[in-house]
Amino acid sequence: MAVHLLIVSVGISSVEQLRSNQSRRLIAGPLCHVTKQRPTREVELLDGGSVYWIIKGHIAARQVVTGLERLFDHEGEKCGIMLESELIETELFSRGPHQGWRYLEEADAPRDLRDLVEEGKDDDDSEGELSEEMAAELRSLGLI
Repeated sequence: MAVHLLIVSVGISSVEQLRSNQSRRLIAGPLCHVTKQRPTREVELLDGGSVYWIIKGHIAARQVVTGLERLFDHEGEKCGIMLESELIETELFSRGPHQGWRYLEEADAPRDLRDLVEEGKDDDDSEGELSEEMAAELRSLGLI
C-alpha cells in the first residue's frame, strides 16, 4: 500500500503560482524536490505515492513520485524526490506548519478535486456548492 509525503510549499500562495513556478523549472528537465534525508519508507512511497503540497495552511495539490535520486553538494548527500509534471488539485484540508516532510497514510489523503467534480455531476438535487475554503474550515471543526 502506498504512503505519501506532506511538504510545505514555502513562498507559494496558490496552486496556480506553484504550477507556474514548476512549468519554468520543467524547461531544465524533470521536476526534482531536494531534501536533506531520504525517506525510510522508500518502497511504500514508490508504490504509487505522491507529494501532497501544503499551501497557505491547507493541503491543496499533489504530484506522483516517480523516483528517488541520490544527490551530492558541498554539504554532502541529499535526496532528490522526482515528480511527475502533472499537478493535481485536491480538496483542501487544514494542515499546520512543519519543517521538512511528513508521511501521510493513504487512508488520510484528501481526494482529488477532479474526482469530486465527477461525483457532483451525478447529484441532481444539489442546493449549492461549498467553496473549498469553507469545506476545509468545516472539516477542521469536525462538521463534515
